[in-house]
Amino acid sequence: TAGGGGRPRWAPGGLLAVVAAALGVLTGGTGGGSGSSHKEEKHFIDFTENNYVYGNTKHEVDVYVKMFTNSPLLVCMDLARSREELIDPNYFWIGPDGTNLKGRIYVNLTETGKLMVMGFKEFMSGAYTCTLSHKIIETTTQEEREVFEEYKFMVYAYREADHAYQVFVRFTTKECNLVANSQFFEELRKILNNIISDLTCHIVESSYKCHSVKIPKQGLLYELFVNFEVNPFAPGWEEVCRQVPYDCEDATNMKVQEAKDRIGAFFSKQTYALRHNFRAVPAIHYVDNSFSVTHIDSCRPGFGKNDITHKNCASCCVVCEPGTYSPNNEVTCQICSRPQVQIYGATAC
Repeated sequence: TAGGGGRPRWAPGGLLAVVAAALGVLTGGTGGGSGSSHKEEKHFIDFTENNYVYGNTKHEVDVYVKMFTNSPLLVCMDLARSREELIDPNYFWIGPDGTNLKGRIYVNLTETGKLMVMGFKEFMSGAYTCTLSHKIIETTTQEEREVFEEYKFMVYAYREADHAYQVFVRFTTKECNLVANSQFFEELRKILNNIISDLTCHIVESSYKCHSVKIPKQGLLYELFVNFEVNPFAPGWEEVCRQVPYDCEDATNMKVQEAKDRIGAFFSKQTYALRHNFRAVPAIHYVDNSFSVTHIDSCRPGFGKNDITHKNCASCCVVCEPGTYSPNNEVTCQICSRPQVQIYGATAC
């Protein structure tokens, strides 16, 4: 379609290039970012006070600890007991492997019965049991008797889910059998990849279909229905993890969020560019307000989601429990056919 007023003839992707150039990101972006650097540190527990997690003699307490961070302080008593006087208290902590935790290099045990597990990893997951013993002295007879209370904490390693975004957008075209449709789609994919390349993100699973659409009070139109995924694992993403190994998910998630925001800005300016840069409407152009995004989560191998078993950490990728495994980046831990697999975070049976 020829442009008016001496403007150049339209070519597939011409409108896209105008918008990309206006955003200053046609050759890989500005390198800046609108993504937030805020990191949400969280421990999901039954009861906490001042970063202490108190036990409960009636049931085990679930605690979720982000990989490579320190656990909150697990307290070998319940909140009510902590506010009482204890005579000759003694605390005995047992780890997931059934052995005494005293002297382990990855734990910090205080003389008042508090336990912190440091630099949490998959194998540290499991049951942490503490036995509290203390004496009760009868005021009249001075008779001493020793009582025992047991507190059990189920402690799980978790990771933040890896984020990706499924994008859906539509473009009006003249006909479905135009060669220009596929040329336009390839140009769109190329420009979108250029927009986010400096973020080590890329466009994957991209496709389009052409459909005839009957618009109310209008005739029959033809539209390209375009789908693609904004993915944070473009070549080079491993280097990001080597630079910040303990916050790899945080880093990649921030980058893919910025990539999603850039792409959103790119499509939001399509209508403005169409009205102000072209006197003749290009044959293929953006359908107003057709841009939509769906959030996609994935988990690293050995981790998965379960909003029933781990309802207090439903958004987390929690370490696969013994008897289950996850070999890939899906979001579920699969049940092993061989029950002898008894480790946390298994990637195979």
